[in-house]
Amino acid sequence: MSWADRIAYVCHDFEDAVSAGIVDPDDLPSLVRDRCGVRRGRQLGAFINAMIRTIRSTGVIGMDARHAEALAAFRSFNYEAIYLRGASRQQASAVVGMLRALVEYYAAHPQLIPDVAERGGDAESPSRALDEAVAYVAGMTDRFACRSAVTLLEWPIDRLPNGIDR
Repeated sequence: MSWADRIAYVCHDFEDAVSAGIVDPDDLPSLVRDRCGVRRGRQLGAFINAMIRTIRSTGVIGMDARHAEALAAFRSFNYEAIYLRGASRQQASAVVGMLRALVEYYAAHPQLIPDVAERGGDAESPSRALDEAVAYVAGMTDRFACRSAVTLLEWPIDRLPNGIDR
């Protein structure tokens, strides 16, 4: 599963970043472009077929060294150009700050958490209230979390994560 996950997220995240204008297909290292192409379908095919060939020839779940090297280079590229760039770090910080504030709010007001309210009251202890708040906020969609922050916390709209309907 880890091979499948790594292949999928590397290819899909790159495609999403190209669509968002964060990177250009020509930015990919030549090692990746030459061995796997610049389009998601070709990339997925190259990596998946490399795995199939390796499994058939060795009986071991893995990938030949040539494609494993390309996958590692692809992954490194994504980290540098997409995940760890300044704007991504700022976005992550904005999201964490907002979610932390929501958890603190619900931990202080556990009776507002639907499951707690349905059971007839507060969480038994501050620790339990925090656990309930974390679970509740973790289950929120992005839009619901942002709406909740604006409504309940008077969170400034300009501090919401980018890409959320304002």
